[in-house]
Amino acid sequence: MISSRRDFIKSTLGAGILAATPGCFRRENRPKTTIAQLDQAAAAPVLKTEYLPSPVEIASVELLRNGQNLFVRATSTEGAVGIAMTNNARMSFLYPILVQRVAPYFIGKDARDLDALIDGIYVHESNYKLQGLAFWIPVASVEFALLDLLGNMAGRPVGELLGGIVRRDVAVYRANNHRGKTAEESVELIAKSVAETGARAVKFKIGGRMSKNADFPPGRTEALIPLVRKVLGDEITLYADSNGSYDAPKAIEIGRLLEAADVAFYEEPCPFDYLEETKQVAEALTIPIAGGEQESSLRRFRWMIHNDCVQIVQPDLHYFGGFIRCIRVARMAAEAGIPCTPHMSGSGLGYLYMLHFASCVPNIGPYQEYKGKSKDIPVTCDTSSLESRDGVVRIPSGPGLGVDFDPDFVRKAEVVTG
Repeated sequence: MISSRRDFIKSTLGAGILAATPGCFRRENRPKTTIAQLDQAAAAPVLKTEYLPSPVEIASVELLRNGQNLFVRATSTEGAVGIAMTNNARMSFLYPILVQRVAPYFIGKDARDLDALIDGIYVHESNYKLQGLAFWIPVASVEFALLDLLGNMAGRPVGELLGGIVRRDVAVYRANNHRGKTAEESVELIAKSVAETGARAVKFKIGGRMSKNADFPPGRTEALIPLVRKVLGDEITLYADSNGSYDAPKAIEIGRLLEAADVAFYEEPCPFDYLEETKQVAEALTIPIAGGEQESSLRRFRWMIHNDCVQIVQPDLHYFGGFIRCIRVARMAAEAGIPCTPHMSGSGLGYLYMLHFASCVPNIGPYQEYKGKSKDIPVTCDTSSLESRDGVVRIPSGPGLGVDFDPDFVRKAEVVTG
């Protein structure tokens, strides 16, 4: 590893909102960790149950549909309720897995055993044969609803149940995707999104998405990288995401351009499962490599962390199976001295789950992904606007997920049985 990786670590392992500063990402300047230490970090209990002294038996787990919106409602035998949105874009075709394979497993169980239940559902009736995003998205949807239920019963926000609150506000980076447009058109739209949110950081797309080195349109990336820095200036933190567009040699070539533009991280330079190639890129460049959005295996995250394949881990709260599994990744990353900055699914209430994750995970990084508040999901929040104000979003502090769904929206929804 070359010596000038950013001092992202010193600025992110604390609880405050801090900007990235130049520094070093070399492994020799980070904690020396073994596989056993990473395993131990991941194995530590996540859910805190001291606020819930009595069993919380799960009576029902339902998937409901209102128009294009799908959500899970979990109910205890005592009548406590938790509600959470799914990833609408994926659940529209994954719902049979949730209804037939996932939800029934939780009925009759004690929700306080959620750590063990998340592990148990994986092996139950050979569900591991469904390994991947298609399985873990339904599991995450149920977990979110159960955490909302438990938080409502305890009168405490989700973050307090998942280790304790370490921050009340989150600085965000504005994510966008303007592939297919020219560099000039892209920069104009990027600048507009920054102005709308007041964000001090932005992530822009390069390459063509799993495109075998092809750009979209041709020549866009090479023109866009210096232009974004020129237009936005030196005060904005830049991140770049190629969505696996390149082989290792091309990824390194593009990485040099990103380094010249002082971009703070380089996400998925190679296809997400090309781990050896990604490691080659990390070893050749000084820019931190970020990855893990598509990952569904805790063991592969462990490999990436232990082998310095990535310097920022990015589990997705939906794709990786929920808070508990993502916090396990964050704890391994903390053990190795690197940040965990989760990828945010844009569908549903992804921004809400990101906020609660950030509330209780110390090593999140200086900016978290934000794609804007959902306009078509009728939720209200007494403790947060859920919107970016000067680049900062207040984390809801009410019980559970801290939001209330419009009662009519819930009442008019139909139970999905197929």
